[in-house]
Amino acid sequence: MIARMYQVKKTSRSEFIPIRNTIYHVQLWGKPAADKTPLVLVHGWMDVAASYQFVVDALAEDHFVIAPDWRGYGQTPSAGADNFWFPDYLADLDFLLDHYAPGQSVNLVGHSMGGNVVMLYAGVRPERIRRLVNLEGFGMPATIPAQAPGRYARWMDELKRLHQGELTMHSYDSLDGVARRLMKTNPRLPQDKADWLARRWAAPNEQGQWVVQGDPAHKISNAQLYRVDEVHEIYKRITAPVLAVEASDNSLDLWWKGTFTLEQYHERIKAVPDVRVTRVENAGHMMHHDQPEVLAGMIEDFLREKIAP
Repeated sequence: MIARMYQVKKTSRSEFIPIRNTIYHVQLWGKPAADKTPLVLVHGWMDVAASYQFVVDALAEDHFVIAPDWRGYGQTPSAGADNFWFPDYLADLDFLLDHYAPGQSVNLVGHSMGGNVVMLYAGVRPERIRRLVNLEGFGMPATIPAQAPGRYARWMDELKRLHQGELTMHSYDSLDGVARRLMKTNPRLPQDKADWLARRWAAPNEQGQWVVQGDPAHKISNAQLYRVDEVHEIYKRITAPVLAVEASDNSLDLWWKGTFTLEQYHERIKAVPDVRVTRVENAGHMMHHDQPEVLAGMIEDFLREKIAP
């Protein structure tokens, strides 16, 4: 029996806006209004804005939702970049909010890499954020200065591999192949959602193959070390209430092999003045695919809470 394609409940529209030498693709749901706080959703590494469709469909209230494809993902061009830096994501987000919510605070949600971005942004521009939701934006393992020479060398070596054509995005013969890849990565993802996501996660090339919509330059290591002391100082300056959401299936052990643990992450986010940690059961890292109704309820409950004067 062939599974039906996922049926969208809330239709999005696309806008293309100039941001810092590229044209950002932004998906929008709902309409802006004076009595609405914009809800901004930013995606993670090797993902796209459309990935939030299932959560948006599950929202009970009428929100004005803004979800960009980060530069070099989805329909947003890389603008010639051959590597990507976290400061660029912060600046892009700043320009995006200036465009859609000038002089206004927003409710900001980020998943994975996007969660790391929003946590940093909220400490750098605290006045722009009303509420912040971090979906498994755990950060990175601590580093020491002695790692810097090797990191720079690795970065340059990977740049050479990119320009020699050795770093590429995987291609698939059909959309069915893309969907199977998505379900292999996330065994909880049902066929109907995988089929729907496949058409947004990949695009056809001139040879008729389907290629993941992510610039291969995203595979290059960051040249700079992750400095926990800097992150700690930024976290201390977050003024918005923060909801840190985790999945019941912890991915940190798999990713970092003990060099960075959930306990260390919990200790790190104690620097945030107003943070609570919660968990989505029966979910993995792609919790917005696994349990969109549960997650949407958590987000809206958090947004409804009154903020103490």
